[in-house]
Amino acid sequence: MSNENEQPLMREMLEKTKTIAVIGLSDKSYRTSYQIAKAMQNEGYRIIPVNPNVEEVLGEKAYDSIEDVQEPFELINIFRRSIYLKELAKEIVKTDADYVWMQQGVMDHEAYDYLTKHNKQVIMDQCIKVAHAVLMK
Repeated sequence: MSNENEQPLMREMLEKTKTIAVIGLSDKSYRTSYQIAKAMQNEGYRIIPVNPNVEEVLGEKAYDSIEDVQEPFELINIFRRSIYLKELAKEIVKTDADYVWMQQGVMDHEAYDYLTKHNKQVIMDQCIKVAHAVLMK
C-alpha cells in the first residue's frame, strides 16, 4: 500500500467523507470503477456518478461533469486515464470538495500540484477500496 505518511490523510478522508463523487464511473458491473464504487456504497458512502455516457449507476442519477453536481460531496474519486487529469483538475478546483482521490494507475504530478495549490488534499495512484479495508478495520 501507500507510503506511511499518506495513511493519516487517507484515514481523515475516509472518516470525514459521507458522499463520494466518482468521475468515470461505469454502469457496467464488470468494470473496476463499478466494483469499487459499489463496495464503497456497501460501506455506507453515498456515491454520485459523474459520467456523460450514463443516466444512472448504483441507483444514483449520473451527472455529465463534476461541475454539474448539485448535491454536496466531500471527496472526488477519479477513474479516468491520466491524460485527462490536467483538464479535470481545472474543473475540480471550482468545486467545494476538500478531497481528491486518484485511483491506482491514475497519476499526473502537474495536476497533483495544481490541485494542492488550490487547497485540495490529494491522494494519487491508490485504490480507495484497499485503503478503506486496511485503515478502517
